[in-house]
Amino acid sequence: MFCGKRGRYGGPTGRSKSSLAGRSLAFGPIALSLALGLCGHAYACDAPVGVCSRDGAGEFGLVRQGRPAAIVVDPSADSAVVHVADSFAADLQRVSGQLPARFTELNAASGEVVIVGTLGHSAAIDALVRDGKIQADDLAGQWEAYRQIVVDHPYPNIARALVIVGSDRRGAVYGTYDISEKMGVSPWYWFADVPVQHRSNVFLTAGSRRDQPKVKYRGFFINDEAPSFSTWATEHFGGFNARMYEHVFELELRLKGNYLWPAMWAPRAFADDDPENMKLADAMGIVMGTSHHEAMMRAQDEWHRHTDGGVTGGPWDYSVNAANLRTFWRGGIERMMSKGHGQGYESIVTVGMRGDGDEAMVGDKGEAQLQRIVADQRSIIADVTGKPADQTPQVWALYKEVQDYYDQGMKAPDDVTLLFSDDNWGQLRRVPAPGSARKGGYGIYYHFDYVGGPRNYKWINTNQIEKVWQQMDLAYASGVRTMWIVNVGDIKPMEFPLSFFMKQAWDPEAMTLDAMEQYPEAWARSTFGADQAAAIAQLITRYSQLAARRKPELVDADSFHLGEAGKGGLDGGEFGSIMAEWRDLERAMQKQKALLPEDQKDAYFQLVEHPIAALSNLYRLYYDVAWNRKLAAQNDPRANAFADDAEEAFRRDKALTDAYHALHGGKWNGMMAQTHIGYTGWQEPTVDAMPAVTRVPSAGAKRADSAGFDRGIGPVRNVDGVIAIEAPHYSRAVDGRGLTWRAIPHLGRTAGAVTAFPQGQAATDEKDGVRLEYDVDLGKPGDLTIQLTTAPTLDVSGHGALRTGISVDDGAMQIVTDRMTPAANGVDTQAQKDWTEAVKDNARVLQTTFPGVAAGRHVIKIWRLDGNVVLEKLVLGTSNIPPSYLGPPETR
Repeated sequence: MFCGKRGRYGGPTGRSKSSLAGRSLAFGPIALSLALGLCGHAYACDAPVGVCSRDGAGEFGLVRQGRPAAIVVDPSADSAVVHVADSFAADLQRVSGQLPARFTELNAASGEVVIVGTLGHSAAIDALVRDGKIQADDLAGQWEAYRQIVVDHPYPNIARALVIVGSDRRGAVYGTYDISEKMGVSPWYWFADVPVQHRSNVFLTAGSRRDQPKVKYRGFFINDEAPSFSTWATEHFGGFNARMYEHVFELELRLKGNYLWPAMWAPRAFADDDPENMKLADAMGIVMGTSHHEAMMRAQDEWHRHTDGGVTGGPWDYSVNAANLRTFWRGGIERMMSKGHGQGYESIVTVGMRGDGDEAMVGDKGEAQLQRIVADQRSIIADVTGKPADQTPQVWALYKEVQDYYDQGMKAPDDVTLLFSDDNWGQLRRVPAPGSARKGGYGIYYHFDYVGGPRNYKWINTNQIEKVWQQMDLAYASGVRTMWIVNVGDIKPMEFPLSFFMKQAWDPEAMTLDAMEQYPEAWARSTFGADQAAAIAQLITRYSQLAARRKPELVDADSFHLGEAGKGGLDGGEFGSIMAEWRDLERAMQKQKALLPEDQKDAYFQLVEHPIAALSNLYRLYYDVAWNRKLAAQNDPRANAFADDAEEAFRRDKALTDAYHALHGGKWNGMMAQTHIGYTGWQEPTVDAMPAVTRVPSAGAKRADSAGFDRGIGPVRNVDGVIAIEAPHYSRAVDGRGLTWRAIPHLGRTAGAVTAFPQGQAATDEKDGVRLEYDVDLGKPGDLTIQLTTAPTLDVSGHGALRTGISVDDGAMQIVTDRMTPAANGVDTQAQKDWTEAVKDNARVLQTTFPGVAAGRHVIKIWRLDGNVVLEKLVLGTSNIPPSYLGPPETR
């Protein structure tokens, strides 16, 4: 167990190369739970301003014998500070059972009090700074920084104070919500019904603690919100209004985010649907924007619902309708500036243009027209705000074909943030070139949800935090530090990956590889308590890996290989092996549920039970359909039992949805309305449709019930003459050029993955010697085929390829080159086809052959050439390698 100093990527400094081998197995969830228990925990009584249950010298009684400390907020405090003080008072009541006293004047308070304010805008705090009781030099002028400090006798009538001082208004907000979370109020207390444990005593240790984000703008995008979020919002709030958004704003602030793209599917328009939306966002401290294709603070739907100054919308085409578009855009900036007294609502203006409905622009518009559009938009910004355009924050999303224009030389004003994107499936397409710093900086637009090709995915969470971490760590290492925003669809059911994304965005440097490994248990502890944390972390981690193998919208009866049907029983093949994994996971989930207190079961259903049960049931449905069709084609009456079981699984799918909608008195009714069964193309089906099954006349044969029926579920068999090795199980790792190999447990489809750190480094070559070595024994001589399974990552440098070297023993290195890329222009190239298959499979398989390899011991060497190659598995043999989805099971 290592509890000492760690390097940037989580490993002990000075570690030998050989200690890396096989490390991913030693640091599974069980080992991590021990690490967390020995090295620290959420409520550390020995940490400065840590939360614990025991009283001690110099500690502050946040709750003492059931009585919460009073709260003092300056009468002239910013509205965001007042909002968070209100929330904090409610949190103290949730924990203690009593509402704390509230004061705006210090002389009215006594005993132990919490003082919340902003440096330079709070008389009480500024006086403490002048008297030397609070250090503030490292807060002045900083972005969203805060200090929490316990001060003895800050004023004659106050024995002890917890002072939360922000460098600005959001700094004060984050410093306050940080205490809320530490004392047991989850950011998801409302949005996932996470219960708050009653505590009669909550104490804060003496000392001072400072924190500050390392990514400037951090947020999420509510998108593809019909039918689920829209149905829910309409039923419970009457629409996408301020009453609904208040919950969204609070969630984001508790997650330490500051930036929101609001729901925008027609007929929604944030500022137009309810004028209070924009006012409330600003009052609570949220920076508002509009999505990647909605320019100048206008929702796309507004173009179709209004006339502006007597000007009709007309075609969404700048080459023929520029005047109308400028009028439309001016209206958005004028509304942004309508706060009064020459002030605008805090916003980031999206500039640029795509086609109507988030499509590519029609015709040959190109980079020249986009540059003209941005120049005209900036003229509008300057004219309406009365100040140079570079004094208004702006972002230009280089999404799909817009990135192609950028690659072809399109220029952007230096103060505009350039927002790169992933490929809509979690792989970054581009990061800044080394040394390409700009005033506006860079951002990433990432996806947990998507509508588009090769298929929609928006029903359920299918995102691995391991993948999110690897890609966003690459982004940060490459200089993407101004904006991180993620498309979360309906918010629910993305609670877990969204929590992680926001945590990493706050401090990517603290989110080391080891910290990422420990995160599921830390999150489970804060959500369900220490007793349940290790077990629930394992459930969440395992679910995430199984779910990420293939989006459920892409799963059907033909997705995985079945074995053969013999008279003695059924060989489920690879599909049966996958089903066994889902069965075991669901059993473990049910076992854990039985141990939970009753008040945690609603949250458990939303965060753990439903995703596992629903996706396991979907696999069962298609597995039963696959066997039904295979057996029916053979006129085997066992097909009938599978038909019955498939229909039962289809009914259970609806029952699980109904159970979700009935939770908490119907609080979440509509939130799981997304269709997900019966896809035939990229777009969702209008209704969930039972797959066709066939019944075979059985002439009185008795149907076996499900409990005793041989369903062929079990492990897949090894293949003679074929060797499979999970990438983290290398024999040796050879580092060089400042690079170190690290295993990323659980990443990918099987045991984990390996890549070299730090990320974002230049290419290497054979003389640098950066490689992994695998010792193998070949049973027979022949031409040796080697397949590498990698994560479907992309070249982020703009060179158009990712290269990996392979050699056998000391022989010549062969280079396998992956040129797959998403084609934004829709051109059906081989690179586009390769990308389509790779994102469907969540893997890329590359292959090469070495002729005439002798039997016996050999060393397979995998050379690091380009960065962002993430190796998951090796399969090799002098026999034919049979086709399979996951590849053969490991043979050593």
